Amino acid sequence: MTQTNTNVNTSTITNSVFEVVSKFFQDNNWSFSQHETEPILKMNYQGENGEWICTAKTREEHHQFIFYSSLPVNVPENKRLAVAEFLTRANFGLIVGNFEIDLNDGEVRYKTSSIEAKDSSISTDLIGQLIFANVMIMDRYLPGIMSVIYANVSPEAALIKVEGLVISEDV
Repeated sequence: MTQTNTNVNTSTITNSVFEVVSKFFQDNNWSFSQHETEPILKMNYQGENGEWICTAKTREEHHQFIFYSSLPVNVPENKRLAVAEFLTRANFGLIVGNFEIDLNDGEVRYKTSSIEAKDSSISTDLIGQLIFANVMIMDRYLPGIMSVIYANVSPEAALIKVEGLVISEDV
């Protein structure tokens, strides 16, 4: 990353999707850094439950936008299967986006993305909906993920707490 400001260098990147994404961040006063040659922006995000790194990518050839919120720590090897179970359970009920874990290095991220939209334009409103859904979900589930990693809470119990589910004995 070379720039750490809100002015996007479009001399090397002239993607229309990238420009819309950049405009969203500029209009909303988000500080970000821009990759030197790739259509990638990175920024920190502070939620109610923690801080993490966000990455905005565009795939201009497919007219797509992808937004990631990455867990601020890599999951230790001995906790990866438990976290994977938590994420799988969480993904089952999610409508927009999904959690991912790299079982090799323990990276966890939440991904939202747009579908190919060649015949329609991607707007800052659509970008904003995907970004805000992403950071809200990461913020909601972050305490559950961390409790599985650091407090030895079972994936199922952590999810019940995060989602506020009540298990009835009558079921």
